[in-house]
Amino acid sequence: MTQFQFGLEGKHILVIGGGQGMGEATVRLLSEQGCNVAIVDLDRQRAQTVASAVQGKGIRAYPLACDVTDEAALVEAIARIEREFAPLDGMATIVGMAGWARVVEMTTEVWDKDHNRNLRYFFVAAREVGRSLLKRGASGSIVAVASVDGIRSAPNHAAYGAAKAGLISLAKTMAAEWGDNGIRVNVVAPGGIVTPRLPLTDPAAERESMALLPMRKRGTVEDIAKAIVFFLSDMSPYVTGQTLAVDGGYSLAPSSTKTCGPPLYEFSWPWLYSFCLLIPVILASDTRPSPCSD
Repeated sequence: MTQFQFGLEGKHILVIGGGQGMGEATVRLLSEQGCNVAIVDLDRQRAQTVASAVQGKGIRAYPLACDVTDEAALVEAIARIEREFAPLDGMATIVGMAGWARVVEMTTEVWDKDHNRNLRYFFVAAREVGRSLLKRGASGSIVAVASVDGIRSAPNHAAYGAAKAGLISLAKTMAAEWGDNGIRVNVVAPGGIVTPRLPLTDPAAERESMALLPMRKRGTVEDIAKAIVFFLSDMSPYVTGQTLAVDGGYSLAPSSTKTCGPPLYEFSWPWLYSFCLLIPVILASDTRPSPCSD
């Protein structure tokens, strides 16, 4: 049997948000495939710690602190990485946070803040990496981390959901514009993932949340890292403009602000199918007078 190769050995990948959680897991998995990694994080110490860990495996790593919501700083960080580290073969963006409020209570400040830290920075980073790849005539892969909340509704965090939906749309447009240059752009949409910022703390709330998951368990940061590396690697050479939900089946469940009994997907489709079969019978037996009859 042919052994599949990821084709990442010797490549240079930028991981934005690589200092912890999903980003750190991605850096570690890339390094295991022989990939050199630039690590951008708001906290320089976090970036340095991860860099030191992978450099011990003979991998080149370049840690850099940057506030990615600052356009000028982000543009300069990417330029510096390409000057001092290496021209990039790809990038993964894994920064994102949500402000919590119902739509009627949400301020434009929260709206703008969520778009800056979830969508706008991705546009800036992908634009800069895309420009570099196009200028060099190089192929490459860009992967954005969105959320299933960009696919479903996002009650109580509408700005975040809208930003992630916009990210998914933007990635598709970039994939369409850059496809003939060999630049692929894809999205990973995590569901309920255990991260340093989102640990399991409330057993009752966790049981309620698990009722919405067909797989009845949380995902790990490694689950997301594997999906990201798949898109960055030669394992997906003919895949672009796609969104992969890594969510334990959460996107299959009905949108709701709370759990109400068993998930709807367990019974709705058989009921709907049966109802559709009865429609011709109902219509044929309808002997009520027409509203226009005398």
